[in-house]
Amino acid sequence: MTPNHVKQRLAAGKACFGSLLNFGDPLVAELMASVGFDWLLVDTEHGPIDLATLATMFATITRYPCAPFVRVHALDEENVKRVLDAGAWGVLAPNIRTREEAELLVRACKYPPEGVRSLGAGRFALSFKTDAPTYFQRANDEILVIAQIEHVDAVANIDAILSVPGVDACYVGPNDWCASAGLPPSLEPPYPEFEAAMQTVLAAARRHGVAAGIHSLQPETVNRRIREGWRLVGMVNDQRFLFGAAKAARDAVKTDV
Repeated sequence: MTPNHVKQRLAAGKACFGSLLNFGDPLVAELMASVGFDWLLVDTEHGPIDLATLATMFATITRYPCAPFVRVHALDEENVKRVLDAGAWGVLAPNIRTREEAELLVRACKYPPEGVRSLGAGRFALSFKTDAPTYFQRANDEILVIAQIEHVDAVANIDAILSVPGVDACYVGPNDWCASAGLPPSLEPPYPEFEAAMQTVLAAARRHGVAAGIHSLQPETVNRRIREGWRLVGMVNDQRFLFGAAKAARDAVKTDV
């Protein structure tokens, strides 16, 4: 069974860099995976992506040494089970605010006796290049469980959330955190309140042996966050990369000559 290299690196205290996929297109997923990201997160919370497309995206991503994760559109056992059966190597649940929600996430991601995930058919074994019996035996150790921290209430409850056994990482969503704090949304917030909250999250992650993750807009910010001790660090998404490169090229060309 192919080991989850991101989970291994995070456990060793090493940083992993990735991005998000909002286009529901396996070819875009394949192209992004070929760049060399450690991980790619397929965003079913905001992207128009159905389950069959999601499974095909996982298949193209795992042609490369890139871990396919997914952000579920809502936290419940059925959503988590279906994306894992489709071949996800990790699940990020949005807007975790309480210990109870973190416990539900872990239970949904784990087979018994650690959790309640049911055993059935799917392409999960293919995603890890193994057979079903081996996958059933090892999945609980390989699946990365990520709680998204994107609300002031989540920061207030951060110790309770990150102390839940089975939570491997947290991941901050700056836009929604700002909105919950009554501040203009930003992927790189210039507010001292935000930085204070981030230090609270980072310190709690260290206390509980959880990898701290955060989303960013610029490479310089990614590098700074890694120096600060963040380990699961992401930058924008396929849509922004495409738009940014296309706009830069268009702006550089002068046709009025």
